[in-house]
Amino acid sequence: MFERLIEMTPMEWQDFVIMLLSPLEWIPQMQQWLVDFFFDSPSKGILAAKVVFLLFPLLLWIAAIWCTQLSLYTLPFRSGRLQFISMMLLAWWDGARAVWLYWIGLFRVTGVILGWLFAVTRLAVKLLVESGKQILLLPFTMTGKMTQSYFQPGVPWIAFMMLIFWCLLEAVIFTYTLTPTVSEVLADLVGMEPPASMGTALYLFLLLLILGSFACIQAFVDAVKKREYKFIIQMVLVEIFVMFFEVMFLYRELVDAVTPWIAQQTGEQFRLGIVFTLSLAVFGWAGIRGMTWFLFGQFGTPPLLAFISRRPMITPEQAGAVTPPVEAALWWRAPVQDFKGEIGWLHEKSDQLLEYLTLPVLQVMAAALNFALILVSSRPIFNLPLKGLKEVMATKEIFTLHLQPKRAER
Repeated sequence: MFERLIEMTPMEWQDFVIMLLSPLEWIPQMQQWLVDFFFDSPSKGILAAKVVFLLFPLLLWIAAIWCTQLSLYTLPFRSGRLQFISMMLLAWWDGARAVWLYWIGLFRVTGVILGWLFAVTRLAVKLLVESGKQILLLPFTMTGKMTQSYFQPGVPWIAFMMLIFWCLLEAVIFTYTLTPTVSEVLADLVGMEPPASMGTALYLFLLLLILGSFACIQAFVDAVKKREYKFIIQMVLVEIFVMFFEVMFLYRELVDAVTPWIAQQTGEQFRLGIVFTLSLAVFGWAGIRGMTWFLFGQFGTPPLLAFISRRPMITPEQAGAVTPPVEAALWWRAPVQDFKGEIGWLHEKSDQLLEYLTLPVLQVMAAALNFALILVSSRPIFNLPLKGLKEVMATKEIFTLHLQPKRAER
């Protein structure tokens, strides 16, 4: 650039132009050397490191060199030369300090980012550890909660489900044993084979009978507890009729089913009579009803009757005396609360993070701008180092204040 300008001047003026441009002619060569220094990097990592650590300081260096060398041409025409030179020297001092603060700011930002990454990683590890712990302890926790809730006042669901299952099972057994007899009776009555749906109807009928049998026992027990003697006599009679019906039509069929086996085992020498058959049926009914009643019937029948009648199982006074269990705190609540606190802190410190990221670069840019303004208006615009982004945000007001001409004193 300068060579072309020298060639364009007349021969008699070339020596003067060369002397005039001597303070500036080495700057383009220096800039070309800096460009080669950046792009002649052996790897992209080294190039990225050069850009991060040296790009802005070198741009400040180039701006400072240009402004300083150009200011040499203005010295003969300035009035306050000593003050101008002192400001230029202070600008160089501020530039060196800005470069130093730029490098310190980079390490500061790196430390802050690493600290946040450590906090997020710690939170993730904490959640993973708590999740694994809860998964490992889940069977014990569920067992403890179920045991705690089961032994508190309420519906005995295990007894209720066992009662329903037993009634369904007993209805299946009696349906299987009674199907041939009922089929013969219906065939004799209507003169044709019974339909396929007869088994389902028989099963539902027997299921209601078995459930009613448990309901009769519960009514008899309640009458004994309340000492209602008239009702006790009535329930004894009803229970005798229930026993007679179940023994004659259900349990007798069960005994008849095993009669061939008894005869086979005794070599056809022992055959059950009507008395012995009915006695076995009665003993079978009493034994089965007694075992099932004392095991789960006495606890499962009241919920069944309460469900059918839609009545509460406990009185309001008893309900008021029952204290509800305290809800256990969820395991993930504490880590999430910590994470919310850290997110809130991050939002509060977002301006500080922005300041950490931008202030090192703005320090260098402000130093370069000070060089240019010293060259143009003989006064800097920024007081370096910058203490915060507020000074940068007020640049327009500061620029207007600094460039506003002083009013003549009256």
